[in-house]
Amino acid sequence: MADAYLLPIRTAAVLFPLLAFLLLVPVAVVLYRRHGVLRWWALSFYAFLYYLITSYCLVLMPLPAASLDVCREYPLMGTWQLMPGNTFRDVWKEAHHRVTFGDLVLHNSAVIETGFNLLLLLPLGFFLRYLFRRGPAATLAVAAGVALSFEVTQGTAVFGVYECPYRLFDVDDLAVNVLGAMLGWAMGGPLSRLLPELATLDGQVLARHPVPFGRRAVALLIDISATGVFSAFGALVALVLGVPMWWIPFVVFAAWFVALPVLTGATPGKRLLLLELVDDAGRRPVAWRLLLRAVVLALPFLPPLAPLLLVLEVGADAGVLRDVARVARAGEINGDVLLAVGFAAVAGFASLLFVFLYALVVRLHPRDRSVHELVSGVTNRALPHHNAALAVRPESPQDVVGPRPVGGEPDSKATTSPRSS
Repeated sequence: MADAYLLPIRTAAVLFPLLAFLLLVPVAVVLYRRHGVLRWWALSFYAFLYYLITSYCLVLMPLPAASLDVCREYPLMGTWQLMPGNTFRDVWKEAHHRVTFGDLVLHNSAVIETGFNLLLLLPLGFFLRYLFRRGPAATLAVAAGVALSFEVTQGTAVFGVYECPYRLFDVDDLAVNVLGAMLGWAMGGPLSRLLPELATLDGQVLARHPVPFGRRAVALLIDISATGVFSAFGALVALVLGVPMWWIPFVVFAAWFVALPVLTGATPGKRLLLLELVDDAGRRPVAWRLLLRAVVLALPFLPPLAPLLLVLEVGADAGVLRDVARVARAGEINGDVLLAVGFAAVAGFASLLFVFLYALVVRLHPRDRSVHELVSGVTNRALPHHNAALAVRPESPQDVVGPRPVGGEPDSKATTSPRSS
C-alpha cells in the first residue's frame, strides 16, 4: 500500500518545478501588486501549489496500464456510490465481522483508507485560514468543491480519458474529505498564533527595501520580453517590405523605455508592478534623463544583439544563413563555424557579466540603486500595493499635500496618501 502513495508523491515532485516555473511571472505580478513584497507569500503559495499537485496525483495515480482492459478489470467502479454509510459496511467487511481493535482499526484497510481521505484535505483547511484568511463557510464551500472534483474525476474515468472508471465515486469519501478540511481549519486557529504574521514580515521588508529588487526585476523581464516580441514582429514586417531591419529593435526600445515613460511616467512592465519612474526631486523625469537611463540599461543586451542583427541583415543577401544551415545538416565543423560559436559564446558571457555587475551594484548600494539609475538620476518609486491602499484611504482632499517621497522614503515636510491601485 505504501508504494501506491509514494508514486503520486514522487510524480508531484517531478511536475511541481515545471508548473512553478511556468507560473513564476504571473504569481510574482499578483503577489507584488497585492502585498508589495514576494518572499513569504511566494513560499506559502508554492507550498500550497505543491500540496494541490500532490493531492490530485494521489487521487489519479497509479494510472492503469495502457494494455489493461479497465472495464473488465474494474466492473464495479462504473456505478457511483451515492448512499451514505458505505464506509461502515466496508470497515465491517474488512474486519471479517470480528470485534477487536486490530480487526476494526489497526489492521483494517478500509479504516486506513478513510484516514488518508481525512488527511487529504486537512492542509487545505489550514491554508485557507492562515494564508487566504477564509472563514468556516468559505472553507466549507471550497473544500466541498475540491472534494467533488476528486470524486467526479474518478467517477468519469478522468473525464473520458479511459473507457471505464478505475476508481469509485463515493459520497462517503467526499464527506470525509470535507470533514478533514474543516478539521484543518479548526487547527489553523491555534497554529496561526504560533506562526509569524505575514503582514508584519511584509512591513519589515518594505522598511528596509521600499522598492524590492525582485519587483523591479520582474518588471524589467516583462518589458524586455515585450520589446523582443514587438522587435521580432517589426523585423518580420521589414523583411516582407524589403527594407533594412537593423534599426527596428532600437526604435522599439526607445519607444518603450523613453517615449512611454515621458508620457505616462512608467513603462508598461513597471505600471503592471505598480512602479513609476521619478527623478531626484520626485517628479516625472525629462526625456534626456530617460534616454540616458535607457542607453545604460541596454548595455547588457547589446553584445548578443549585435551579431544577431548582423546575421539577419547580411545573411539575407550573402546567403550566410543558408551556409550555416547546410554545414549544420552535414555535421561539418570548419573555421567559420568555430569562429561564429566562439563569438556567440563571448557575447553571451559579456551580457551575463553586465547583468551580474548591475545586480551587484543594486545589492551593495544603500538605497538599492543600480548603474543606470546612478548615471541618469532616474529611480523607481513604488505605488501603494493593494493591501496598503485598502488599509489607508484619504478622508478628504486636504489629506493629500505636497510631493510624494522619492523611492518610498519618508519625507518629514510632506504628508502623503497612497493612490488606489
